[in-house]
Amino acid sequence: MTERYEIRLLRVIEYIFANLDGDLSLDRLADVAAMSRFHWHRVYRAMTGETCAQTVRRVRLHVAANELVRGEDTIEVIASRVGYPDRDSFNRAFQSHYNLSPAAFRKQGVPSPFLPHQKGPAMSYPVEIRSVPARRLIGVPHQGANYRISEAYSRLDVIAASRDLYPHLRNMIAVFYNDPSVVDEADLQSFAAFEASPDLPLPDGLEDRALPESSCAVLTFKGPYSNLPAAYDYLFGTWLPASDRTPADLPSYEVYLNTPLDTAPDDLVTEIHLPLE
Repeated sequence: MTERYEIRLLRVIEYIFANLDGDLSLDRLADVAAMSRFHWHRVYRAMTGETCAQTVRRVRLHVAANELVRGEDTIEVIASRVGYPDRDSFNRAFQSHYNLSPAAFRKQGVPSPFLPHQKGPAMSYPVEIRSVPARRLIGVPHQGANYRISEAYSRLDVIAASRDLYPHLRNMIAVFYNDPSVVDEADLQSFAAFEASPDLPLPDGLEDRALPESSCAVLTFKGPYSNLPAAYDYLFGTWLPASDRTPADLPSYEVYLNTPLDTAPDDLVTEIHLPLE
């Protein structure tokens, strides 16, 4: 139910305000929310319109601005109280956010209102819950921008074609291990793969990975791959909070039902699989 996810978000917000000078790392906030690290950050961003890190920064600087105006403590004390280890790092963050140094703000500033991010209307997509059998994947890892996983698929295609593997391969599947809104693009990890039968010997140069049997929320998206982020926002920000389900501690993945090699962008069909507990 939506209320369950609201409770998780409220618990995180309360924790942030109570621990401004403490550990507010993304993993720690996932623990506070009692959700899988694979999915918590995406749920949070889809529901609130900003990442956990953006919330932490905004809250820290908002509290600091109010304390600066009150004028009861030194800038160094305020910086430490809201989680900045030294005045220089605090000055840089504050200047970037308020376009004034902390000292100048103390003299003439007024804290901006603490308003929640307002989201626009979301698109709606068909979602169904399926029992998905275990899958064996063979493929190649990719590091970097998710959209450039096509480079990994190009390498995989050469290997599969040159070794006559295609008769033994089934669905094209991409596994994404990180949320691009919270992990630097250069550090994103994914896996470009095909589903393969258990008895196929692993070809040299490829890796074996397994997707366990699970219940999955499956969103069917039709259209160009560049528009997939909107579908993820709907799945994590609208469908999931309104359901009575919790994500499993497993990565989401995409199953491609056709290919841009012979299909127009508007006719591409992609299934986003979100494993559930």
